Amino acid sequence: MKTLRVSCIIPAHNEGPRIRKVLEAVYKHPLISEVIVVDDHSTDNTAEIVKDFNGISLVKHKTNLGKSAAVYNGLKRVKGEIILLLDADLIGLVADDVTELLEPVISGKSDMSISLRGNATWLVRFLGLDFISGERAFHKKLLENELDKISKLKSFGLEVFMNRLIIKRKYKIKIVFWKNVASPYPNVKRGFFKGIAIYIGMIRDILKTVSPVEAVMQIVKMRKLIER
Repeated sequence: MKTLRVSCIIPAHNEGPRIRKVLEAVYKHPLISEVIVVDDHSTDNTAEIVKDFNGISLVKHKTNLGKSAAVYNGLKRVKGEIILLLDADLIGLVADDVTELLEPVISGKSDMSISLRGNATWLVRFLGLDFISGERAFHKKLLENELDKISKLKSFGLEVFMNRLIIKRKYKIKIVFWKNVASPYPNVKRGFFKGIAIYIGMIRDILKTVSPVEAVMQIVKMRKLIER
C-alpha cells in the first residue's frame, strides 16, 4: 500500500512571537513530508524565524492578501496527497497533537479531521464542533479542483467554503480535542480596538461567503457527519 505524503501549510501574518513553537511541532515530524509557510506580508520577524528551520519552504507575499490567498498559494505548491492546515499562532501545540490530527485521515477512518482547541468558547465545546477551525487535515482531492474559487475568497471565507464541500460530499469528520492547545483571541494579540475590528472583519468575510442561514445549517449538517 502506498504511503500517503502529508503537506503542511501554515499561513502567517506578524506571528513572530508565536510561530516558532508551531514550527517546532511540525519540523521533521515523521508523518509530514513538507512544510510550507506563506508569510502574508509580515512586518515583524516572522520570515526570519522560518528561515531558522532548514527544509521548511517560505513563500512571501509582497502585499497583505489575507488568509485564503495565503492558503491558495500554499496549495499551488504542495506535493502531498494529504493537506494539513495549521494557524501560526497556536499556543501549546506539540508533535503528538499533530499526529492525533493526522491519524484519522492517514488511516482512512475519516475524510477530514478538525481540531477543537482547549480554549474554545463554551458554546463551541457544547456543540462539539468548531466549524471555522483553521486546523484541519484532509485529502488534497477535496480542494484540487477548487483552486480558482479559493483564490477569489475573502480572507476568512476559506473554512466555510470548505464546509460546503464537506457537506456536499458527505465526508466523514473526526473531531480531535486539543486540551492543551489554545489560539489567542485577536484582542489579546492586537489590542482591544484592533481585535474588535478583526472580529468584525471575520464575520463580514464569512457572511460574504455563505448566508447566515447556511452558516447555521453548516453546523447542524456537519455534526451529523462526525464520527463518534
